[in-house]
Amino acid sequence: MWRIGALCIAWLLAAPAHAFDPQSLPAGAEQTYDQTEEAGSVFLPVGTITAASPFERVEGSIRWRAWRISSPGFSTLTLLRQLREDLAEAGYETVLDCATAECGGFDFRYGLPVLPAPEMNVDLFDFRVITARNGDAQVFLLVSRGRLHGYLQLIEVQGGGAPVEPEATGDATGPDAPEEPEADAELIDVLRTAGHVVLDDLDFQSGAAALADREYTSLAELAVYIKGDPARIVALVGHTDAVGAHDANVALSRRRAEAVRQRLIDRHGVAGSQVSARGAGFLAPVASNLTALGRERNRRVEAVLLAAE
Repeated sequence: MWRIGALCIAWLLAAPAHAFDPQSLPAGAEQTYDQTEEAGSVFLPVGTITAASPFERVEGSIRWRAWRISSPGFSTLTLLRQLREDLAEAGYETVLDCATAECGGFDFRYGLPVLPAPEMNVDLFDFRVITARNGDAQVFLLVSRGRLHGYLQLIEVQGGGAPVEPEATGDATGPDAPEEPEADAELIDVLRTAGHVVLDDLDFQSGAAALADREYTSLAELAVYIKGDPARIVALVGHTDAVGAHDANVALSRRRAEAVRQRLIDRHGVAGSQVSARGAGFLAPVASNLTALGRERNRRVEAVLLAAE
């Protein structure tokens, strides 16, 4: 008997002290992802995009989970209210609780750690987040929706202690997120696995928003993919280098993204409802802006897969 008791005590000591399991999931919730990284780091949101430091890097054992929810009349607000109560009952204190525009909209969304599709889908116009702490345990909840389903992602960090000063900024990714694709990778394969892809054959004149009048292989391939299913929704996101004022760069990057969107509609027959245009300016660089080569890489338009059901 003493051996059984000792084993039970050992199991209890090994179990996470503040493990969080949501109790208020709708009946139609299906878990689609559950993986733990025993030792890792992740950037969690702790403030809206207007905060001095909206994201903090934390370390520890990281568990990623996701659910797809098939429930008539699904509401992100209703689910988040229920999850908020679950967290309070489990002893968690809220660090951040915000929704869509209040969080910071587009800029905030693309700083979040998000699993790629199909495990997670984020509607830029309907997402809600909560970050909460209980001792050395931290959780991040992200609720959103697609055309047919609701989605919930839960990141739980155990034993992380105090937040770690960030070494770099950029999109956080899940434990299974793909590495940066090689240059010769198929465009649509990259879009489907990574959730976004650079349309690297586009030709804009310096400081101009108009596309050069020629054919682009990337747009032809993207159009075929989008038209293959009316449920496929893609955002075209323009990016610039860091030369010039922020507002001017955001406006230019959006105009370039809109030019790409219009080309897809006018020449490739893509439905306007399936493509949108956004501008990120210089807020999401992929290379240093201190070199000419880095600035050239940062001037780009990306396709971001928002829904693929």
